[in-house]
Amino acid sequence: MDEVLPMVGPGSPGSPDVPDFPDEAASADARTLAAHRLARAAGRNAALDRLAELAARLLGTTSAQISVVTDAQAVVGGAGLAAVGTRGPVDDSLCTVTVRDRAPLVVTDARSDPRVATLPPVTTGVVGAYLGVPLVTGDGETVGALCAFDPEPRAWSEADITLLGQLAAPVVAELELTALSADYEAQRVVWQLAVEAADVGAFDWDLRTGELRWDDRLLELFGLDRHTFGGTIDAFNAAVHPEDLSRVSQALSTAIDTCGPYAAEFRVLRPDGRVRWVGARGRALPGEDGSAVRLLGAAFDTTAAQEAESRVARVLEAMPTAFFQLDPAWRFSYVNAEAERLLGASREDLVGRQVWERFPEAVGSDFEERYRHAAASGESVSFDAYYPPPLDAWYEIRAWPSPDGLSVYFVDVTARHRAQEQVERVAERETLLSRVTAELTGTLEGEEAVARLAFLIVPGLADWCVVTMVDDGGAENWQRRLRDVGWWHADPGLRPVVDRYAQLRVPALTGDSFVSRALHGVEPVVVPSGAADAISAVLVEGEARDLCRRLDPAAAAVLQLRGRNRTVGLLSVFRDGARAPFTTDEVATLREVAVRAGLALDNARLFAEQRELAEGLQRSLLTPPPEQDHLEVAVRYEPAAQAAQVGGDWYDAFVQPDGATMLVIGDVVGHDTEAAGAMGQVRGLLRGIAVHSGAGPAGVLRGVDEVTDTLRSEITATVVVARLEQSPEERDRGLTSLRWSNAGHPPPMLITEDGTVTPLEADEADLLLGLDPTTPRVESAVTLRRGATVLLYTDGLVERRGQSLGDGLAQLRRTLAELAATGPGLDELCDRLLRRMLPQHPDDDVALVAVRLHPEDRPAPS
Repeated sequence: MDEVLPMVGPGSPGSPDVPDFPDEAASADARTLAAHRLARAAGRNAALDRLAELAARLLGTTSAQISVVTDAQAVVGGAGLAAVGTRGPVDDSLCTVTVRDRAPLVVTDARSDPRVATLPPVTTGVVGAYLGVPLVTGDGETVGALCAFDPEPRAWSEADITLLGQLAAPVVAELELTALSADYEAQRVVWQLAVEAADVGAFDWDLRTGELRWDDRLLELFGLDRHTFGGTIDAFNAAVHPEDLSRVSQALSTAIDTCGPYAAEFRVLRPDGRVRWVGARGRALPGEDGSAVRLLGAAFDTTAAQEAESRVARVLEAMPTAFFQLDPAWRFSYVNAEAERLLGASREDLVGRQVWERFPEAVGSDFEERYRHAAASGESVSFDAYYPPPLDAWYEIRAWPSPDGLSVYFVDVTARHRAQEQVERVAERETLLSRVTAELTGTLEGEEAVARLAFLIVPGLADWCVVTMVDDGGAENWQRRLRDVGWWHADPGLRPVVDRYAQLRVPALTGDSFVSRALHGVEPVVVPSGAADAISAVLVEGEARDLCRRLDPAAAAVLQLRGRNRTVGLLSVFRDGARAPFTTDEVATLREVAVRAGLALDNARLFAEQRELAEGLQRSLLTPPPEQDHLEVAVRYEPAAQAAQVGGDWYDAFVQPDGATMLVIGDVVGHDTEAAGAMGQVRGLLRGIAVHSGAGPAGVLRGVDEVTDTLRSEITATVVVARLEQSPEERDRGLTSLRWSNAGHPPPMLITEDGTVTPLEADEADLLLGLDPTTPRVESAVTLRRGATVLLYTDGLVERRGQSLGDGLAQLRRTLAELAATGPGLDELCDRLLRRMLPQHPDDDVALVAVRLHPEDRPAPS
């Protein structure tokens, strides 16, 4: 079925970009004839599909295609979206442009390229980017194209064009070989049919009288008649080509001497000047004394077969692909010129010798296994295999059995394999580096990062390794600055040995050690061989040296882990004798690993320093809660995960002159040192106004609004101020009044003694502190019974990316209810709440202040 849509083939009906192929009709006819010959023979060829798949894989495309272009485009091989086995109009084909131009066609964005933008494969979205190279036969005829394509635009490099061009040669060779096999088989069948249908000439040679009699068919074959043929062996010899005469005479003599069979194939010089090939078969008959007295036989014309074989030989010699023939005894019977070149031997050296004798490394290898399978099963085989030095090359092999033995076609694909291996090595390197980056940046704890690095290095780049931290200090006490903190070995049985070695190594290092050289140098220190002896020689005598010899490294390397303007660590890697020494590329990869690890360790160090500074500053602004006789107060502060992220969150709890307890929770807008400073100002103002004035929550907030406006302090904050107070009557009844005023802050949570959780919503929503000094501040009130708990918190507890405030508040209520059901103390409630609610690396600071009324009055602690 014709399918044009998925076929790769730029060009559209009437497009001016797709003229006739060559300018001259004769050239066009020759090209079309050559293309027709290859297209007819190609059929569905698995080898062509594999070549297309290889092209797609090496170029990183989704699809590749092999097309033969005659009066239509025939897709004879492909991978991905290629519609193999289909035919379509040449005017719709991008491959037509490639064939027409006889040069690579490079299209990075097909939709914007005027040469191909209107063609169906482009307009339907099948082709967004295209790279095609022409397929040129040995006669110089451009018969088709090999292309790779993607549905989306992409760039093509010079290396891509070169690689696809190199793959075109084996594609042409496969097409030629398939056509040649088909032509040869057709000629052979025709010849055999002719022999069977034609009259075969007969001869009878009387060895006693010398008379040689031929029938009419044989006379016709030699171009003679009864009058022109002498009827003797001399007359026969006169008709045989001089170059073949001695060989034919020898065959006759052997048959007569042995009374055995006679077989020969030779050229005949006819009187009209034409040369014909004749095949003769016969047998010598003995007389009474046992010696030959007569030789009978038949002869037939083999010119057609010989010419076909000659044409095959010419094509095989001109073919840019290596080919040889093995007879049933595994001896070379034919070797073409390209096979001579690839095998590094002349045909004189090869023909007649067994393949296993001439190439002993093939014994027991894929070569022998596949060749013998083909010969035994009668099936063709295709495979890639490596032959060691002196050839030291990878070959793509196709072998098929025949009555004459085994035919083998092969190409040198060493460059392709090495390119693929290089791609795989680069991919492995990038994967390793990505893992190093992801793993080491996944933690800001230096010791944990070092431990992860050891696992990443082994076994990909080394059999075992040791990672060392370098602390600050001067050069004179370099050894005291080193701490081996991470190590690993690929062999589980040797891990305890490495563990012990790492504990003892640093004190055993001498000034000449490789660790010292790496620490005080710049370049990696590499020990390519004999590492066990070399390292032991620069360790002080003792257990560490003995352990090193037991670990027995063959190669080693030590690299600095550089941070910002300082060395933060060292990476020591080791390989055992079973692996090759470190290559230049592997050392380069280790360098990159060391760079990334050094920056990660330095980041961890800076984070720890800055976080310690930030937490110290933040906590210095916060004070412990007061201790009252009828209630318990607990406070918590958790900083954000980001280093130096000093926030504006704060809590406060203090007693006013009349004995009432004030609770404050607030959050100044911002997350920087400016916000922290503003928080300190607001906290101080609020505490001072509350203590000096003795006002309630709303009055305190009004006072802060007025003062910040008067002082022109541009401070904005959300705040809840709550006051816990008791009248004598309430004290007697075990009740406590809670009054609070909320300036745009999340609502406090009330947990009753029976575990019920209720948000303390304000009667009215007030503005944030610092926005409008004239805004009225309102108070809400509730009466609390003994055992009740009130929780004030900042928004970092309930707000985070991907979660709304409403969802966060609902989660907080559920969590508090679950925790309250277990009856925890106030401190335990706060700790468990933070563990349940906060992520591993919180984005925001969190402050808590919780108060619980004692179940019964008790005196305040002295």
